[in-house]
This record gives sequence, structure tokens and C-alpha cells, in this order.
Amino acid sequence: MAVPKRKVSTSKRNMRRSHDSLKAAGYVECPSCGEYKLPHHVCESCGTYRDREVAEAASI
Repeated sequence: MAVPKRKVSTSKRNMRRSHDSLKAAGYVECPSCGEYKLPHHVCESCGTYRDREVAEAASI
């Protein structure tokens, strides 16, 4: 069974983990209403997707 010969230093451990963090979601502006939405998703404020109304707008 493979066992480390020496303790992994905190620097080496943290360098290995440097790419494990979560990335911020990339929002885009809705072309019809101007609200920010996730790309390739229906706009929650106006209910459009690719310049067509596909769902009812959320009434707040």
C-alpha cells in the first residue's frame, strides 16, 4: 500500500488545492428587458428565450 514517506507541507498542499475553488457564475444581459440572467436559460423577469416568449413573466 502506498504511504507518503514525508508529511506534505502546507505550501504543497495549498498549491495542489489552488484550482478547487468555485468560479463565479457568468451572467449576461437579457436583450429584451436588460436584466441579468444565466446564459442559455429563460429570463426570469420577462420569460423570453432567444427573442421568443416561452414562459409567463414572474409577477413580483
